[in-house]
Amino acid sequence: MISEAGLSFNLIQTERHNHARELVQGLSLSEWDGIVTLSGDGLLCEVLNGLLDRPDWEQAVKMPLGILPCGSGNALAGAVNRHGGFAPALGLDLLLNCSLLLCRGGSHPLDLLSVTLASGSRCFSFLSVAWGFVSDVDIQSERFRALGRARFTLGTVLSLATLHTYRGRLSYLPATVESASPGPANGLPRAKSELALAPAPGTDHSPLHRSVSDLPLPLPQPALTSPGSPDPLPVLSLNGGAPELAGDWGGAVEAPLSPDPLLLSPSGSPRAAPLSPITEGPPEMPAASGLPPHTTTTPVASTRGPQDHLLPPLGTPLPPGWVTVEGDFVLVLALSPSHLSADLLAVPHARFDDGVVHLLWVRAGISRAMLLRLFLAMDRGSHFNLGCPQVGYVPVRAFRLEPLTPRGMLTVDGELVEYGPLQGEIHPGLGTLLTGPPGYAGQGP
Repeated sequence: MISEAGLSFNLIQTERHNHARELVQGLSLSEWDGIVTLSGDGLLCEVLNGLLDRPDWEQAVKMPLGILPCGSGNALAGAVNRHGGFAPALGLDLLLNCSLLLCRGGSHPLDLLSVTLASGSRCFSFLSVAWGFVSDVDIQSERFRALGRARFTLGTVLSLATLHTYRGRLSYLPATVESASPGPANGLPRAKSELALAPAPGTDHSPLHRSVSDLPLPLPQPALTSPGSPDPLPVLSLNGGAPELAGDWGGAVEAPLSPDPLLLSPSGSPRAAPLSPITEGPPEMPAASGLPPHTTTTPVASTRGPQDHLLPPLGTPLPPGWVTVEGDFVLVLALSPSHLSADLLAVPHARFDDGVVHLLWVRAGISRAMLLRLFLAMDRGSHFNLGCPQVGYVPVRAFRLEPLTPRGMLTVDGELVEYGPLQGEIHPGLGTLLTGPPGYAGQGP
């Protein structure tokens, strides 16, 4: 498709962790129109942080970035697919849709999240910061990566079986934004190979060196089966596609997790209580899970990039106007785009440049059945309609997360980072994303 569209490109295969970051730091950006990763979300995170760590980061971060989904989560690609007007897609369908949008040309401003970690190091995110259930599933399922998106099914089953709560303090600076109405979910066409592949009028591509490799098509993934049962397990997890359960899983007699009352601080009186001690080293995995600890792969810290004007240093009191929620959480999620994975529409009204980070949390007291229903409903973006009292959501400009338990895992864009307090601030429209024309799928060939 890219060749038929007349796009010239240079194809480089990365060989190690942070290889892409090193490559873009030495790249002569004036010779290129954009950088596209054929990967999951992790490789694009490397590219982004490499650009922001250049001496000329203010110009470098405007380099248009694109993604062709070849990972297991593919959250950003799911958002690009929706922005282009296509029906939800996975696997090869999603890859074809994103390839078509890339060939058509067009870009969009992209909000970026600056994340300061406990050690004081800083990295940049285009996707998410997660603590609790979401990060547990993401990291515990790494060992099942060969299963493709089914790895999240297995990870979700394991995390639900050993569901944990985490004591913490979540503070945020609210943002006042108009909620955009989600687009229609049905009746959207999929990409067709016969659709026109020519670049949009007015785009000009310089004759750069072309290098093409034959990428093998993904093999069909076998359905997971439970021991002694011929029926496949439903895909329930962060990349699932199973229908929503009609009733509660586990039965009506299932005891919910013990809730803890939350302490709400008035917006004008932020809390400045000292943090509970945090153990050093890799995050401790609960013994009940039966899984060994995962090695922390903290991204290389960025020493450049824009300053955080809304955030005081970690460990110092927050300014007036912040709200604090303290208690036991099942999960905390700070999300920039609309998708948590290609088939999880976590924030249907989110836009690439809405200038906010979407903060979601689930408090202790939710049953396993309701938590499962939430993620199943997220397949269609209808989870907010379930009326679950333990679910919270607010759009914010900045946030601070302070774990008050020595057990847990934190991820930034799906990568495990050092465990401890962290904070983030959204930088509106700092980056540029190759998205193709908005709503292109509904315009015909």
